[in-house]
Amino acid sequence: MRNIKASSKTLYVTVYRSIFLCKESTTEVAMSTVHEKQLRILPFFKYRVAVPEPPPKPEHLQDSPAEDLRLQGLGRLPKGVLFSGFNIVHLNEARELYETLYEARDFEDFVLLAEQARSIVNEGLFVYALSVAIMHRDDLIGVKLPPYEEARPDLFIPAETIFQAIKEDRKRKDDKTIVVNAFETGSNLDPEYRLAFFREDIGINVHHYHWHVVYPITWRPDVMGKIKDRKGELFYYMHQQMMARYDCERLALELQRVIPLQDFAEKLGGYAPHLTSFFEDPDEPRMTGDYASRPVGLGLLDVNRSDATVQVEELERWKDRIMQAAHLGAVLDKNGRVVPLTVETGIDVLGALIEASYESVNSTYYGNFHNKAHNVISLVHDPDGRFKQNPGVMNDTATAMRDPIFYRLHRYVDHMFTEYKKTLRSYEQKDLEFPGIIVESVDVKAKATNVLNTFMREEYIELSHRIPLKGSVQVKYQHVDHEPFSYEIKCENKTWDQRQVMVRIFMAPVYNELGQKIPVNEQRRFFMELDKFQATLKLGQNTITRESTESSVTSKASPSFEKLVAGEADYDSDDSYCYCGWPQYFLVPRGNRRGMDFILFAMLTSYENDRVYGPEDDSKCGSSPSYCGVKDRKYPDKRAMGYPFDREIKARSIEEFLLPNMNLQKVKIQFKE
Repeated sequence: MRNIKASSKTLYVTVYRSIFLCKESTTEVAMSTVHEKQLRILPFFKYRVAVPEPPPKPEHLQDSPAEDLRLQGLGRLPKGVLFSGFNIVHLNEARELYETLYEARDFEDFVLLAEQARSIVNEGLFVYALSVAIMHRDDLIGVKLPPYEEARPDLFIPAETIFQAIKEDRKRKDDKTIVVNAFETGSNLDPEYRLAFFREDIGINVHHYHWHVVYPITWRPDVMGKIKDRKGELFYYMHQQMMARYDCERLALELQRVIPLQDFAEKLGGYAPHLTSFFEDPDEPRMTGDYASRPVGLGLLDVNRSDATVQVEELERWKDRIMQAAHLGAVLDKNGRVVPLTVETGIDVLGALIEASYESVNSTYYGNFHNKAHNVISLVHDPDGRFKQNPGVMNDTATAMRDPIFYRLHRYVDHMFTEYKKTLRSYEQKDLEFPGIIVESVDVKAKATNVLNTFMREEYIELSHRIPLKGSVQVKYQHVDHEPFSYEIKCENKTWDQRQVMVRIFMAPVYNELGQKIPVNEQRRFFMELDKFQATLKLGQNTITRESTESSVTSKASPSFEKLVAGEADYDSDDSYCYCGWPQYFLVPRGNRRGMDFILFAMLTSYENDRVYGPEDDSKCGSSPSYCGVKDRKYPDKRAMGYPFDREIKARSIEEFLLPNMNLQKVKIQFKE
């Protein structure tokens, strides 16, 4: 997101010309290199401008003179409607499209199908389905999705800022980059606005969207030919970790931790997103769609719209059935048979059931709780459509995390998982120990040992890829960042040989809202995973060091449009799957100005016992396996996600919980203006 000098429209047309005027083989029209394929893909994610006519279809690809038969039946969701990543009606049409694109005969067939689909289907649905297909096709390995914040800045940047950018662009007298400042979306009269730095952070919201592209709700393994290993458990764990991080930020501001939304008769708090979706031309009112605000004091009502029907009574009924299953440790499948929620797979089954993904064992009985809860909250202001209002931000995976109610809903969802985990026995010493391995100390190495400084960093985002502008216009905004740091773990191997170990690093706050020390069984739900990696211990003394930038929960930034056009991305080593993950700059909480007290926890376990054997060892990228898994491979850890803090702890303190293969360190995080 650096300053960009070139005119966006000029660059767009240049890219198209470089694509369509390139020499083609008489026997094969597919692009021969990853970069050439990349150039064919990028225009699908940009604002549509006049471009040269594409070359005619080869004879063997002319399925239909007008519309490919494989696309028949699509286009049910009208253009100009806000696409929802939680609405099963929208998602089923998106599934039909991404499965069709995925099954295209070759790359050229894929592009031609995508060109036709773009003119037929809803704009947001097209981008989502195209992204899923690109991320999973074997002939597009190495091809990257452009940064979603550049492809859709209107989902992350306040509308007031974008309209100011358009106004400044129309007054321009040269081709220099124009910079405008991001608009503030609230004031401190609203206590929740103090958390806007977290909730409205671009990287966090892109992460949530990206995760749901990597793990589509409608994914059908039998059709796609690829299994999403432990998908239900990942739904649980990724969201649980987001909640732990959000509660840490609340404690830092002396705010009460999140109260779960479990009473559906409760009057809700308000939220104004200040977002407008630009479908095509902002000068055409019908081509923009505001995300609705939610006034204070509204309650959930039955939704009865053409593309969404939800009864609040249904949510209550599904909620009770899911909670009963969690308490009993068993679910009923669609044939009425009892399916035990085993220690090995129970959380995965429960996750699929709560999210209501395609892999739910009984969606008829347990319903569609998570997704329809999002739907009903997003339409609380106009449930039957009588005022023709758009949904609120809870409608979209790219915007939902902006709304404080997202965290209240997901605190209750997390509560469902926690109730199930309570049915499992606590870990015993034999489940936790690693005989002969002693962790003597763990430290955070920064400017000052065991003290981390955080601050606000300025960043820029380009608008002209999505918004029709004369030239480059960027928005200047801020996000939290932290100083570089590393971990230093001193340990001793007292066994008879060298040992392969799994290093697990977590962090949790020490004190609650009242300034009291958090009991360990309560504190375990605050523990944020910071890293997990393999190391080798020789006999005797060892020192393990690890840079924070190598974290297993964070991802590197996606290459910009300009880098992708220029061919500066690393096409050989990874693809867009590898950019799934928590933003690196938000690895640790912001803390506060006084310095917030945390404990760092390090644990070494046996890699031989924890590893998953087979081809799954060959990871295609090293980014964020903890939250996103590994592409086309099994999850690279046999242990439960969140281990050893995923089950109840009987010890009276974290110190009492420790075994020789674990250690703690007090760490202070200080936020500096």
